[in-house]
Amino acid sequence: MHLNVSQQMKMSQQMKLAPRMIQSMEILQLPLAALQERIDQELSENVVLEQVTKKDEQSSNSSNDEASVDEAPRGEIEKQELGDDNSNNASDFERLVEISQEWPEDNYTSGSKPSSNRMQDDLDRQHDVMANAENRPKTLHEHLLEQFHCDTPSRLQEFGDYLIHNLDANGRLQSSLPELVQVFGARIDLEDAEETLRIVQSLDPPGVGARDLKECLLLQMTPTTPLREIMVNLITNHLDDILQNRLPLIERKTGYSMDAIKSAIEQMRTLDPFPGRGFENPEVQAVTPDLRVVKDDNGKYTIELIDEYIPELRINRRYIKMLEANPDEATKEFIKKKVESAKWLIDSIEQRYNTLRKVAQTIVDEQTEFLELGPEHIKPLKMQDVADVVGVHVTTVSRAVDDKYVATPRGIFPLKRFFGGGTKTADGEDVAWENIRLKLKEIVDGEDKSSPLSDDALVAELAKHGYQLARRTVTKYRQAMNIPSSRQRREY
Repeated sequence: MHLNVSQQMKMSQQMKLAPRMIQSMEILQLPLAALQERIDQELSENVVLEQVTKKDEQSSNSSNDEASVDEAPRGEIEKQELGDDNSNNASDFERLVEISQEWPEDNYTSGSKPSSNRMQDDLDRQHDVMANAENRPKTLHEHLLEQFHCDTPSRLQEFGDYLIHNLDANGRLQSSLPELVQVFGARIDLEDAEETLRIVQSLDPPGVGARDLKECLLLQMTPTTPLREIMVNLITNHLDDILQNRLPLIERKTGYSMDAIKSAIEQMRTLDPFPGRGFENPEVQAVTPDLRVVKDDNGKYTIELIDEYIPELRINRRYIKMLEANPDEATKEFIKKKVESAKWLIDSIEQRYNTLRKVAQTIVDEQTEFLELGPEHIKPLKMQDVADVVGVHVTTVSRAVDDKYVATPRGIFPLKRFFGGGTKTADGEDVAWENIRLKLKEIVDGEDKSSPLSDDALVAELAKHGYQLARRTVTKYRQAMNIPSSRQRREY
């Protein structure tokens, strides 16, 4: 075998994304709140970037031509002072098909430190937020520990703390008691561990400390609970039959009447299978729409951008004049770099506005019936269809609608809500899958619960409305909509 070392020349084409294109993509994908944060960050890091204030706008109305240039809209100043280099930017988004995961993160704005006044303002705002914040509600563990340490023997307290901290968010014990004793160590025997668990299970809320669903439900019953004897029997021996709605089988096995079984099951619904969830306080994220739909005088729905919370940006005229004064090389390079970074941000925001407006307007034009008549009239729409109309790549549409919301006369919806596939009716009319799901729910809600429709029967009912679907498709949508099977829907 011979080894040869040689040099070869090879020609190939490779797509590389310029930093400007990457920033344009990032700005396009940001929702409104994140865009505000990004702008605030740039304002604190880039000394040549400034926000146009109301005072500036008022003075611009009575100033000379030089001031008018200084107050120009987004993107105008840099075009006038530094030349228009946007000719190669027209199709930036169309080239954003893929982004290499190995592309190095580059800080295009090597920011300066915030001024002392700005830092003090930030600290003041943080102090105000902390001073006005609501008191944090107690967690489940804190609530249980307060009760547990009242009258519990000292020899059990350490293991009791350990047990309580091993409860999940539902209030359920995550492991068996012998396993917990083994992990805890030889500091407690199994008898004391069982006593400790009984104390934990006696705490409020009822049902905490249970090791499974049956124990959780049984712990919540008291001697005065109605139909207690029947409920204990059903929970202990027939819980799976109840979940599968096999009530006639329970009737044959227990000898209870159907009315007694149904009454006991109704009473069981007052028990909480997840007693710990009442202490969860999930943060409710406020939805801020990026766009709104308005109806003009001609009855046409049009898109408006909600940008009153986004500050108008410009390049500080003072630094342009410093460049004109021909400073030393280091100062010149510093200012040029900051100016270029500011230009990129202003252009990217403007491009975001234009792209988002065009994409959203196309969506609204296609979904006018949705706005006029309601969600049941949504049309099948693909992102590729919108991309073809706007003249951009489909990935641009995907990034434009990602995590964006629009305020419509029928409520606030994510832009992705208007996309979806569909099928054709027997008459050849396009229908969205959303409409089929709504029709399926309507049929199930209107069925005779004493003899609910099987999936095959649902297929036949949908066919009567012109929806020709396979049985497996109906089953898939029924399960996705959390609609039980016909046996589980039956009422006795």
